[in-house]
Amino acid sequence: MDLQLAGKRAVVTGGSRGIGYAVGRALAAEGASVVLVSRTAADAEERADALRAETGAEVIGIAADTGEDASVTDMASRVLDRLGGVDILVNNAATTNPGAFPDDALETEINVKVRGYLRCVRAFAPGMTERGWGRVVNIGGLAYRQSGSVTGSVRNAAVVALTKNLADELGPSGVNVVSVHPAATRTRTFLDNLEQRAAALGCSAAELERQYARSVSIERIVEPEEVAAVVAFLASPLSVSLNGDPVITSGGIKGAISY
Repeated sequence: MDLQLAGKRAVVTGGSRGIGYAVGRALAAEGASVVLVSRTAADAEERADALRAETGAEVIGIAADTGEDASVTDMASRVLDRLGGVDILVNNAATTNPGAFPDDALETEINVKVRGYLRCVRAFAPGMTERGWGRVVNIGGLAYRQSGSVTGSVRNAAVVALTKNLADELGPSGVNVVSVHPAATRTRTFLDNLEQRAAALGCSAAELERQYARSVSIERIVEPEEVAAVVAFLASPLSVSLNGDPVITSGGIKGAISY
C-alpha cells in the first residue's frame, strides 16, 4: 500500500530512540523528509545520519527541550528554515517512565508531555491550516485508562483530552489529530527496566517478559516498529476517517472491555 507520504515533511519529537526513532524510520522509508528532535544535539544528529544513510531520505537532527517555550520556538524556526513547512507532527517527547512515577512529578510531566505537545502544535499547526492539510499524532500511553500511577494516568488522560479538543478545532481546516497509546513496547528502555525488575524479583528477564506477554492477546510484547507502522498510516492522507479518538497499540490487553 502506498501511504502517499512521498514529499511530505515530518517532525518527530523524542525522535532519537525507541518508538520515536522507529516512527522517523517508517516515515523516511515512505519518502517523507523527517526531522528528529531530541534534547541532546549529538543524539539527534547521530540518529539522523544513520536514518539518512539507511533510507536515502532527507533526515535532519535538531536539539530542543519541548518543556521550554523558547526552545520550541527556536526549533520550529530552524525546521521551517530547512524544510519550508511541516505537514506532519508526531509528538513523542516525554520523560522516560522508569516503571512508576512519583506523584510529585506530576507538574513536570504535564509540562513536558502535555504542554510540550501543545507548544509544538502551536508552532506548526498554523502552517498546516493555511495549506489546508496536516496530521498531528500524539503518543500517549495505555495508563490513560489504567490505575497504578497517578502521574502516569493523568499525563496520558490529558493527552487524550488535548487531542480531542485539537481535532475538533483543526479538523475543519483539513488537519487531523489522533492519539496513539502503546502499552509495554519492546524498546531499549523497556528491556533495561525488565532486567532491573527481574534482578529485584530474583528471576530471569526472559521469564518476566513471558509473564508480561501472557497478559497480551497476541502473547508477545509489541515491537517499536509495529507501533511506528500504525503511526505512519495515521500520518498519511489515507487516515482521514480517523480524527480525535484514541488508537491503542497494545497487542490487545486481555480482560477488561473498554468502550
